[in-house]
Amino acid sequence: MNWEEKISQKVRHIPPSGIRKFFDIVNEMEDAISLGVGEPDFVTPWNIREASIHSIEKGMTYYTSNWGMLELREMISRYLLERFDISYDPKDEVLVTIGASEGIDLALRSIIEPGDEVVVPDPSYVSYMPCITMAGGVTVPIVCTAEDDFKLKPEALKEKLTDKTKALILPYPNNPTGGMMNREDLLAVADVIRDTGIIVISDEIYAELTYEGNHTSFASIPGMKDRTIVLNGFSKAFAMTGWRLGYAAANKTFINAMVKIHQYTMLCAPIMSQVAGLEALRSGFEDDFKSVRDMVNEYNHRRRVILKGFRDMGLECFEPLGAFYVFPSIEKTGMTSEEFCERLLMEEKVAVVPGNAFGESGEGFIRCSYACSMENINEALNRIGNFVKKYM
Repeated sequence: MNWEEKISQKVRHIPPSGIRKFFDIVNEMEDAISLGVGEPDFVTPWNIREASIHSIEKGMTYYTSNWGMLELREMISRYLLERFDISYDPKDEVLVTIGASEGIDLALRSIIEPGDEVVVPDPSYVSYMPCITMAGGVTVPIVCTAEDDFKLKPEALKEKLTDKTKALILPYPNNPTGGMMNREDLLAVADVIRDTGIIVISDEIYAELTYEGNHTSFASIPGMKDRTIVLNGFSKAFAMTGWRLGYAAANKTFINAMVKIHQYTMLCAPIMSQVAGLEALRSGFEDDFKSVRDMVNEYNHRRRVILKGFRDMGLECFEPLGAFYVFPSIEKTGMTSEEFCERLLMEEKVAVVPGNAFGESGEGFIRCSYACSMENINEALNRIGNFVKKYM
């Protein structure tokens, strides 16, 4: 029996993640340094961990509402209003999810019919295209370039729209480039879609990680809130990756549809994680999110060091203004992104991600995370510098 033939055609044709490939090797390689996985090297603050531990000690080990704890949804609503000037009713416009990643899947599956087109900036997060495919949709990439600061340009968006366009994914601050879209940029995008029925999925997981100016949510743009599904979570800003806690905020029609899928596939986020998220926001409001600001300040220092390091070794590198990645060009080495990453790992024991893992326009680039210690960043830069010298 050929069991491969029994696998869904959709799944068979989805490539494995271009991020994980190298890190399976790194985990077994002595003295290797990884600049790959987008995970804060900070430990979740103690008060957040303690709140979760205390909830377990009290016997809080049961299901919550499919929607998530009301107290947490109320705190999320307050957070979105006070931080990003968008107002949502916690009772029926906020859904707690298993990380922002589940939110991406739920948003797409709740709106996509077979053949619907979803416009996605390229390069961007690796999960968008596979999730669109599994929902039955068609990905329509829009090339974003370093010359345009990796922003989605309104004229490029307009060219890609058809009568089949169902949604636009806005992934800013951007993974992998660190590119940002300010309010003026978002206003221009809003003007393009204002007279359409296009739904916007705004992935704002890196909203707190900005280094020049504050993040603007697309839902805060006049006339855009009702068509926008905002996705966010606790992984990046609160160093809570392993807790797998995110949320979606949108008009109740969208959220009700997402809840239908969520209740049959996930049921609810773990109550221990929800208690931790509640404490993260509660304590954040008490100290004006000092722990978040301290972490961002440290990231900013690392950002400047790693950016200078790549430029000093002769590689062109766009200055990222958000998230915790740099996206240097490696075209001068004459290698493809895959070849560069494979040889760097084997010759210098440094793992980075090939740019084409994030879309075809990422070819000729590599993604490096600076969510790791300064010691590792400096050593990695030395090793990459030695590697580059041999091939430039």
